[in-house]
Amino acid sequence: MRATAFKAFGPVLASALAAVAALALVGAASLTRPWHALEYKTFDAMTALAAPLRATQPVVVLAIDEPTFQELERGWPFPRSLHAQLLQRLHADGARAVGFDVVFADPADEAEDAALERAIRDAVAGATPVVLASAREKIDSGNAVLWTEVPPLRRFVQAGALAGDAVVQPDDDFVVRRASAGPGSLPMHVAQQAAGGAAGGAALEPLEYIAYRGPRGTFDTRSYYQAVLPGLLPPGFFRGKIVLVGRSARTATELQAAQADLFNAPFATTGGERLMPGVELQATQVDNLLAPERLRAAPGAWSAALVAGLLLALVWAGARWHPGAAAALAGTLALGTGMLSWALFTGPRLWLPPLLPMVAAVAMYGATALVGYARARRRAREVRAMFAQYVPPEVVARLVARPDLLRLGGESREVTLLFTDLANFTTLSEQLSAEQTVEVLTGYFNAMTPLIHRTGGTVDKFIGDAVMAFWGAPLDDPGHAAHAVEAAIAMQRAMERLVAGLRTRGLPPIHMRIGLHSGRVVVGNVGSEQRFSYTAIGDAVNLAARLEGANKAFGTGILLSEATAARLPSRDGLRALDDVIVKGKTEPVRVYTPCADAALCALSAQALAAFNARRWDEAEARLWDLLAALPGDLAAQRLLHRVEAARALPPDAPWTAAVALDKL
Repeated sequence: MRATAFKAFGPVLASALAAVAALALVGAASLTRPWHALEYKTFDAMTALAAPLRATQPVVVLAIDEPTFQELERGWPFPRSLHAQLLQRLHADGARAVGFDVVFADPADEAEDAALERAIRDAVAGATPVVLASAREKIDSGNAVLWTEVPPLRRFVQAGALAGDAVVQPDDDFVVRRASAGPGSLPMHVAQQAAGGAAGGAALEPLEYIAYRGPRGTFDTRSYYQAVLPGLLPPGFFRGKIVLVGRSARTATELQAAQADLFNAPFATTGGERLMPGVELQATQVDNLLAPERLRAAPGAWSAALVAGLLLALVWAGARWHPGAAAALAGTLALGTGMLSWALFTGPRLWLPPLLPMVAAVAMYGATALVGYARARRRAREVRAMFAQYVPPEVVARLVARPDLLRLGGESREVTLLFTDLANFTTLSEQLSAEQTVEVLTGYFNAMTPLIHRTGGTVDKFIGDAVMAFWGAPLDDPGHAAHAVEAAIAMQRAMERLVAGLRTRGLPPIHMRIGLHSGRVVVGNVGSEQRFSYTAIGDAVNLAARLEGANKAFGTGILLSEATAARLPSRDGLRALDDVIVKGKTEPVRVYTPCADAALCALSAQALAAFNARRWDEAEARLWDLLAALPGDLAAQRLLHRVEAARALPPDAPWTAAVALDKL
């Protein structure tokens, strides 16, 4: 009886355990930065699609923009008497409240400061509240990061102006989604004053998320000069309106001249304009504070309850339904979750991230489906695994001598790893039949494998049209780096003969890229009890593979790391190309390519040394010499572009000589 009950309940229990495990993995993934990036994009898409493209409050933005610079024929910063003139106009028109997203932190000419002070005092006395921006400056003191408040001049505050924090805090991907309109902020002060002021009992709750009304230009935006010069805007234009004054740059010249206050908005996801001036962000938050609705996060328990419901439904269906029906249910639940999130976002204005429940639904279905598939196919997989078990031929002799090595496990070894890949092979294979494609690959592997074996290397595996090999295991090889470089050069020479053969057949040429790196890895039999392979694992393997792909950016056929170059008897015949930073690491790695021309090697080394020392003119001169000797050389062109970009940076801007390898 118990056995029968367990047999009936067993599939449900196995499905439940698999689903819970999948859910745990999804939960762990939800804590990572890539996951957050996807959630951000979901939020951005909903924001862009749900934006009403109109403001709910009478907010006017006075933009300090390129037309203003041209019409006033002035550079930034403007004299404070000009701001005073603007404030007088706004007060005379009867503006409801005025906010300057400009920090007046340092004293100017006494007459200029006095003019703005009088204008503030007159405006406040005449029931036109004035809010001036304050800022925060970040100071790195070695062991800690300090923030220093930068308020407006005390005389302006004493004249009646309020000081409001105008700092905007973007998310990790530099897009602004979370509001900064807390107590004491610029938008909070402006909104409170517009709502009646603190004395009038205006008590506004801080915002959680910014409910964007639309992309740049959604708010009524006028150029600063239109409010200053007479006759451009009718008298009384600003009556009853909330006015925000700030920079709004568009051109590169203005960006430099005005130190433009620009931020990333969520609208790039749907093809809209990405940049939004800070003053429009402040206007959006003022609008949000005064609007009857707020964009808030849904309670965390909602998401947990939704995932729990999905778990129960999918476990039950996975154990009892046909896989196709269970897949349809999972798809329906995932789609329904997305629709629910959208309905909450556009209706009661609640942000319920749909990514976790949607991915959880798919993952839990996949886990339950795999459990069912595993039960049905377990014996077939075991039979196939016995025939698939193998070791590379070069390891056979050692395994015969020491049968105890034929087990799972490995040892730490210092090796040099090689990865190859064939560029343009997809184009070639499209012109060949399947049999011809296999024939070309077989000829390629037959040509390369002996060259690896001849220098003492081990062919780890073939991955599509790629080869992975290493030197220094299973047998020790003190010269593993030199032997790997020797093999790489020989392989490129053999490749020339293969390409010549393809040309005689009227086929497009292919090119081989090789990456080399030396380091400590674990080498041995890795896998399961049913199937394992002699291979190498570790960070050094990943770097060698990435260097292979980086050849495309440098226009090279062989790329080797500093670790490999350091193990060679001599660096003669190596051309230094650049310094790269591997993802997850902090120290840069210099990369090289074999080069028989000593003069070119010297020029490249000199250019790189000058670049690292920030001697831009010298680096540029050496690179032009290189390009004169090697027209079209991608490595020199890349470094030349980096010299130009570094030269254009402000003197105090952060700069590093190395480039991220994953961006190549």
